[in-house]
Amino acid sequence: MPYAIEYTEAAERHLQALTARQRAIVLDAVEEQLAHQPTVETRNRKRMRANPLAGWELRVGELRVYFDVEEGPDAVVTVRGIGIKERDQVWLAGERSDF
Repeated sequence: MPYAIEYTEAAERHLQALTARQRAIVLDAVEEQLAHQPTVETRNRKRMRANPLAGWELRVGELRVYFDVEEGPDAVVTVRGIGIKERDQVWLAGERSDF
């Protein structure tokens, strides 16, 4: 059974800050990578160290999707942030994130 995918208000703002092409890439990757088995680590999907944003990171080129997963009968993936990685910094909606 596929996981439901939800976006927080912050994640929706982050999406709007991206270009149309970047939004399409992110939305396709989220649907493809996180709808089934989102907690299986892959080359581009990793559990993060403890931080205030999210427990998991999906890497799509320079784009980053930060999400949490709730297991159970109503399994849900909650996308909490979407950003652009530039060298050692992540930018969420134009603001540098320090997590």
